[in-house]
Amino acid sequence: MKTKPAVWLLVLVAFSCLSLSARAEALRCGTRLIAEGDHFSKLLRYCGEPDSVQSRTAQRVLAGLSGQVVLQGFSEEVLIEEWTYNFGPHKLMRIVKFENGWVADIRAVGYGFRP
Repeated sequence: MKTKPAVWLLVLVAFSCLSLSARAEALRCGTRLIAEGDHFSKLLRYCGEPDSVQSRTAQRVLAGLSGQVVLQGFSEEVLIEEWTYNFGPHKLMRIVKFENGWVADIRAVGYGFRP
């Protein structure tokens, strides 16, 4: 018995959707959602000040989709900050990574603690 191409297409689309939704993580503060691409001011407004902040700078070269450098000798300095939020012992702590003021990554790092 042959499988129809439409069935394979449906299976492919279903697996694609699963992989996309699994990698994106967000942070909820009250009824507001903070996600990748948001500005740090939105996080401050809805979640308040973080419990800790770590900052560093990094040099980044401009690379294409294949990973090869696009412009030789050109790089930019990127300010990277990681803000840690401790929501207490019954909720997960979150680390929000910013690159030049924009949310680049959000990850859970285990349950919080009492200050």
